[in-house]
Amino acid sequence: MTKHMDDDGGPRTPESGVVRVGMVDDHQSPVWGIERILERQDDLELVGSAPTVAELLDKATDLDVVILDLRLNDGTTPRENVSTLADHGIVTVVYTSGEHPDLLRSAARAGTLAVVLKSASEEEILAAIRAAAGGEEVLTTEWAAAIDGDPNLDAVDLSPQLQRVLTLYASGGTSVSVGQELGVTPDTVNEYLKRIRQKYADAGRPTRTKLDLFKRAVEDGWLPMPLRDS
Repeated sequence: MTKHMDDDGGPRTPESGVVRVGMVDDHQSPVWGIERILERQDDLELVGSAPTVAELLDKATDLDVVILDLRLNDGTTPRENVSTLADHGIVTVVYTSGEHPDLLRSAARAGTLAVVLKSASEEEILAAIRAAAGGEEVLTTEWAAAIDGDPNLDAVDLSPQLQRVLTLYASGGTSVSVGQELGVTPDTVNEYLKRIRQKYADAGRPTRTKLDLFKRAVEDGWLPMPLRDS
């Protein structure tokens, strides 16, 4: 796998001058639209597409940019998907209809470089892809509004262990079942939960009930948004 990084550790445009692009969307129409836009560009190549990040990476990992739909049916969060791609040295352009600011915030936490609306012009889409490939952030009105609407964007920092406790417990687990999963005692799990609740309380986001914990886990991108009924 080739990682496209400059000497400072940031993304760079490939030496070939051609940006290798992947796309993750579980609807075919947006993929066809991006194919049509990119096929006329000498410096951009759509290498492949898939309905999930995992399936795209099974096809190709030597990518520079992935165009990512925010709301996927496999239950993954934007934060998880952006982080997974970053682990492979791939930057992300979020491609969205813009009606889910909470999902935009999740992607922002993971470090996506660009957000572009599906209603954007071809010029805007191309500019976002090229900028992201060069390691530049592309701040749109929609992205700014989503982040401005979340004053606690970075207010709660959980360790990996506390993240696991939160996701397991908020997903319906008990102190006993979470402890069995993590190999610790129920009392230790309860102590972890106290720390989590205190961190959220300190941030002005109380978690008095288990439902509150579930909401915070969704808000912060640790759990996926519940799918709406069709």
